[in-house]
Amino acid sequence: MARRVRRLLRGGRVVDIAGGHGLLAHVMLLIDDTSPSALIADPVVPASAATVHAALVAAWPKLAGRVSFTADDCDAVAIAAGDLVVSCHACGALTDRVIARAADAGARVAVLPCCHDEATCDAGPLDGWFDLAQAVDAMRAVRLEQRGYRVWTRMIPDEITPKNRLLIAAPRD
Repeated sequence: MARRVRRLLRGGRVVDIAGGHGLLAHVMLLIDDTSPSALIADPVVPASAATVHAALVAAWPKLAGRVSFTADDCDAVAIAAGDLVVSCHACGALTDRVIARAADAGARVAVLPCCHDEATCDAGPLDGWFDLAQAVDAMRAVRLEQRGYRVWTRMIPDEITPKNRLLIAAPRD
C-alpha cells in the first residue's frame, strides 16, 4: 500500500487511522523522507507498539523522533489540509469516517477498505449491478470526486490481501 500511495502522493504529515503498530506509517516515512512525521491513531494502541517502533528506529535511525502514537479514534484526531491520511483495512463504515474526516480537512487520503457491511456502508444505486463491496467502494470514489477530489483506484495483489481495492484521492488544484 505504501509504495502505491507514494507513487502518487508525496510529503505531508502521515496520519495513520486505526494504525495499530503503525507499520504502514513507518514505511510511508521510509519511502518518502519529505514527510516530516507520522501520527498513528488507534483507540487501543497495542502494548507491543513501542517495541516494534524501537526495533524499526534501530534499523532505520532516520525514523527517530518522527513517529508518535495516540490512543484516539478517527473522530478525535486533528487533521490538517497538508496531511496524508491513510488507513489499511479500516473495517466497514470506519473507511467512510476516515474519508470524511480527510475530505472535511481538505487532506489527501488513501484507504484499503475491508469488511463491507450492508447495514453501515452505502452501496448507492449500484448494488443491483455489483457485489456489495464493489458497489460501496465505487460510491466512495464517486463521492470523493463530487467533493472536488482527484481519485485514483489501484489494486494490491491478491497474494498480499483479498481485500485489495486501494482508493487514493487528493484535492484538485
